[in-house]
Amino acid sequence: MTETGATAAPTTGEPAPSRLTARELTLAYEDRTVVDGLDLDVPQGAVTVVVGPNACGKSTLLRALGRLLRPRRGAVFLDGADLARIPTKQIARSLGLLPQTPVAPEAITVADLVARGRQPHQHWWQQWSAEDERAVTEAMERTDVAQLAARAVDELSGGQRQRVWIAMALAQETDLLLLDEPTTYLDIAHQVEVLDLVRQLNHERGRTVVAVLHDLNQAARYADHLVAMRAGRVVAEGPPGEVVTAELVREVFGLEAVVIPDPVTGSPLVVPGRPWAGAEVSGV
Repeated sequence: MTETGATAAPTTGEPAPSRLTARELTLAYEDRTVVDGLDLDVPQGAVTVVVGPNACGKSTLLRALGRLLRPRRGAVFLDGADLARIPTKQIARSLGLLPQTPVAPEAITVADLVARGRQPHQHWWQQWSAEDERAVTEAMERTDVAQLAARAVDELSGGQRQRVWIAMALAQETDLLLLDEPTTYLDIAHQVEVLDLVRQLNHERGRTVVAVLHDLNQAARYADHLVAMRAGRVVAEGPPGEVVTAELVREVFGLEAVVIPDPVTGSPLVVPGRPWAGAEVSGV
């Protein structure tokens, strides 16, 4: 049995139809087009990771998938309905979003901020429930912020704040979870903890996840489905073992590299080419 609001990932047969899709999506800021004519089907019950160089449009795409940015052309669809026409509270019960630079209200405590993730599930006749309490407590424990519950968010370090925001997104308990650079500000140990948590939520609770990551090796290790973008378009997508090649790294990132199997997971591991070492010195 899955967690309330979660749909278990299929284990046999054909893949489940995508619940979140984009068609002919064009996104722009004033006169600057960032994403142009993009089509995307988010695999249901999988972890999708979007990668690409800076300013390629990956975070802009995620904002549109979460209805934070209105498309210039095309549309995003949730369960076949245009996202722009679905009531906000209805979306919030199915789709959770952690943006790249969230801003907390001044002086709000950690417990109060995480509790805001439960607002879509509350009703005028019942403002707080045992289920809300369970979801908040579990989210804080999973992200290792329970001991910070009474602290003001603006007093925390960058890494602590990031884990609090992730806890709020988890407390929302949506089927679909969008994470824009969730490992920002985190040290390597907490990066691994967060990404392990994402995989656990996917495998054990059927969450469909779309994440933007900068680290290509982390993306290859944790993704079921990898989307590589450049200049506002999808260059390649599919399982990391098929997508991550030396040719793709060169095309997308402009980097010469060797791709080898990760010695721990077997996923593709990108090893950059020889770094600049200055003029060779001989006879010294």
